[in-house]
Amino acid sequence: VFRVMVYVVAAERVWGDDQKDFDCNTKQPGCANVCYDYFFPISHIRLWALQLIFVTCPSLMVVMHVAYRDDRERKYQLKHGENAKLYQDTGKKHGGLWWTYLISLFFKTGIEIAFLYLLHLIYDSFYLPRLVKCQIDPCPNVVDCYIGRPTEKKIFTYFMVGASAFCIVLNICEIIYLIFKRVFGFAHRMRGRNRRSPDPHNHGDEKDHECECNLKMTRTDFKPRVNEELRASAPNLSSAA
Repeated sequence: VFRVMVYVVAAERVWGDDQKDFDCNTKQPGCANVCYDYFFPISHIRLWALQLIFVTCPSLMVVMHVAYRDDRERKYQLKHGENAKLYQDTGKKHGGLWWTYLISLFFKTGIEIAFLYLLHLIYDSFYLPRLVKCQIDPCPNVVDCYIGRPTEKKIFTYFMVGASAFCIVLNICEIIYLIFKRVFGFAHRMRGRNRRSPDPHNHGDEKDHECECNLKMTRTDFKPRVNEELRASAPNLSSAA
């Protein structure tokens, strides 16, 4: 939104009619037009307009998915009653909407990188010189051409490039956050399931341990009883003597 405001309010006025401010030191008909077309195959302002349009398209995909959910929710309530809910929150990023939002972030990042590379490729590292030398037919010789307001255009170019780079960083951070949050949530649910479900192997081992303990106790209890019975049944030799 901030880039759109800058584009509409300031940048469009700076590049209003750029060809009129492109002056060449020759009166040869068509020479200035040919040189301008060579050094500026596409205007900055039109390239940024295309960029903003393409960047907005993935967001529209997410909005359309939310609208589809709202329509399904409305039909479900008409069929099962007003208190019935198909989604807890139609705008919450769960299920298919999570994938739609993640794919839209990938598309946005790819579009931003593609337009930055295109701008870098066309305008030689985003640099706007004050003077360009042109030697293209129908120019009679090497012609010096001057760009109108090069410093102001350079500042706006760097600003738009920096805004695009900042948006790329934000998109990448959000992608990493969404993926890690999904992975940690899945791992947490798996741990909860493992804690709730008893392990049959451990349960069997515990039973075996209890059985062994009981056997040991019965054996130790049995030994003194046997000894007592033997002593009771044996004759008292001392009394007999």
